[in-house]
Amino acid sequence: MRLTPRKILLTLGLIFTLMLSACGSAAPTAAPGTQVPAPTNPDLILATTTSTQDSGLLDVLIPMFEQQTGYKVKTVAVGTGEALKMGEEGNADVLLVHAPSSEVTYMDGGNGKDRFLVMHNDFIIVGPAGDPAKIKGLGPKDAFVAIYNAGAPFVSRADDSGTNKKELDFWKKANLDPVTEKPAWYIETGSGMGASLTVASEKGAYTLTDRATYLANKANLNLEILLEGNNALLNVYHVITVSPDKWPKVNYEGALAFARWITSADVQDVIGKFGVDKYGQQLFTPDATKTDADLGL
Repeated sequence: MRLTPRKILLTLGLIFTLMLSACGSAAPTAAPGTQVPAPTNPDLILATTTSTQDSGLLDVLIPMFEQQTGYKVKTVAVGTGEALKMGEEGNADVLLVHAPSSEVTYMDGGNGKDRFLVMHNDFIIVGPAGDPAKIKGLGPKDAFVAIYNAGAPFVSRADDSGTNKKELDFWKKANLDPVTEKPAWYIETGSGMGASLTVASEKGAYTLTDRATYLANKANLNLEILLEGNNALLNVYHVITVSPDKWPKVNYEGALAFARWITSADVQDVIGKFGVDKYGQQLFTPDATKTDADLGL
């Protein structure tokens, strides 16, 4: 069959179109944070704080990570102390925690491989609107002294979490020790932040909380923000991969994928916008482009 110039052009055009189609199906555009190739071991254990869960942040981030990377995340939300212990024992692959001094000790002990700055928010002291201890306008240390002297109800998480560590640090700076003395007004819950806020609301008590969890639960609480905005109340989060040198069976590939994902520009943007539509303010400030020194750590 003799091909006319027109038929030759049509045939070449068809071939070119098929080539473009084949290239498009062979190399699809990857979503931000996608890990290529698919993970060898898709199962990943994340040990994190109750604040990241109670604030609702993980409800946004984890499905995104799973959809974009193919990993399946088992989240264990506990206090930072317990999360670090899980890492020390090789019972988690990656940690998202907020107790910088304890994290440094953890890393110095050879328990972690990588540690990256992720975000921060702040601690606040909330309590009954009547403010019986008159802490409004005081600094954190003076506020704790006022609560102690007034014998006003105070709820402590008492769970070795980052929030609990910060609370104990304030008592120490005030040269006070209700943990040992155990006065009736000092209420220990041994629970996460959301549950502890509920107890504080029911008891008409003060408590130290991260702002994100308070705002996420505010509608169900009879508690007001009475102290905020002090530099001593900064609450900083890092992501840490558990050391594969110490625990060869941990999913280090997945841990590093999560660490790189959560510190990527696209995900940091999601973190920065989280809560704005619902609360009129961001609940977390993204920090991956900063250093610990930038935050005064």
